[in-house]
Amino acid sequence: MSKLIVYCDGASKGNPGEAGIGYVIKDEKGEIIKKVGDYIGHATNNVAEYTALKRALLDCLKLKGKEVAVYSDSQLMVKQLKGEYGVKNKGLIILYNEVMDLIQRFDTFIINHIPREKNKEADKLANHGIDRGLTK
Repeated sequence: MSKLIVYCDGASKGNPGEAGIGYVIKDEKGEIIKKVGDYIGHATNNVAEYTALKRALLDCLKLKGKEVAVYSDSQLMVKQLKGEYGVKNKGLIILYNEVMDLIQRFDTFIINHIPREKNKEADKLANHGIDRGLTK
């Protein structure tokens, strides 16, 4: 796999509250390679967003991705990763640094903000992750 496309999302019921992550990894033809929806416990929405991206990037590395294009509806995360916003929250700084380290391992990395309506699949996976966690 050379080029991968990622749609990722995090969700938190309560913010902070019970949280989940969701992401979809596709190949350059748009075929789904992997879908994940997991419960991550008690977290803020922003921590869930970063956790979803971190886990997706780790999977992209396992899939031997060289070029990665990420789409997220988290404007804050996208702007922070592009250097447009600083990261002030101590809880996010660690995740931000881990994600930045992962990004360096790809030949090409782009991240774009998309409207929530264009990220429905990842959103649904994140919410299913929460639901599964709450029923355990």
